Amino acid sequence: MINNDLDVDHWKRELAARTRLQIPGFLQPGAAEFLRDCLARQVPWRLAERSDNAAPRTHGREGALDEAGYRAVLDAAYRGAGEGFQFVYDSYMLGKARAEGWDPDLPLHGVLDFFNSPDYLGFARYLTGDDSINAVNAQATRYRPGQFLTPHDDKHSGEGRRYAYVLNLSQRWKADWGGQLQFLDRDGNIIESLLPRWNTLSIFRVPQLHHVTLVSPWAGEDRLAITGWMLAR
Repeated sequence: MINNDLDVDHWKRELAARTRLQIPGFLQPGAAEFLRDCLARQVPWRLAERSDNAAPRTHGREGALDEAGYRAVLDAAYRGAGEGFQFVYDSYMLGKARAEGWDPDLPLHGVLDFFNSPDYLGFARYLTGDDSINAVNAQATRYRPGQFLTPHDDKHSGEGRRYAYVLNLSQRWKADWGGQLQFLDRDGNIIESLLPRWNTLSIFRVPQLHHVTLVSPWAGEDRLAITGWMLAR
């Protein structure tokens, strides 16, 4: 599934020096097209949100909220976004789906198996230089216009997060569509911004302060990705 022409040694050196980067052409073209089609056409999305500083919530399958209910969630998240950690986006948690038997025929489940195969875990350990990595979790994400994720650093004391990743699967994203993965310094200044370019792997060492900017109302497509963490359990 990974592009055979990837210069892994080059990206290993870059990641060690910079702690974050974006690798172009990460998957073989056919694999990237297959995953994009699955996310665009087959995934039964669930709305993930944290609004009004409440605990994170996941709503039922797509369509579980009517338009008024969805608008109320967005408005609450917007009100709270200036005060703390808030997010609204569409999610499909692959680990939870596997554990609870969701949609057994959905081809996307194979991604979790691939990410936890000996070959991929060996690749992850080599790329990062972190020999403690022994698992990878994953969720499919879709950001539609008006959705966002405010600044946070991914630190989690109980989960063993070593590196975060975003496998981008939007084909023709433009900068003015928003949805950018931006890294911030302690003063809130933007120090790097990664466009969700087609078939790229964005990866960074945890913790680092970052956010996903609001997807603009005129975005020509949804921001599709598979995201998660490389873990030491």
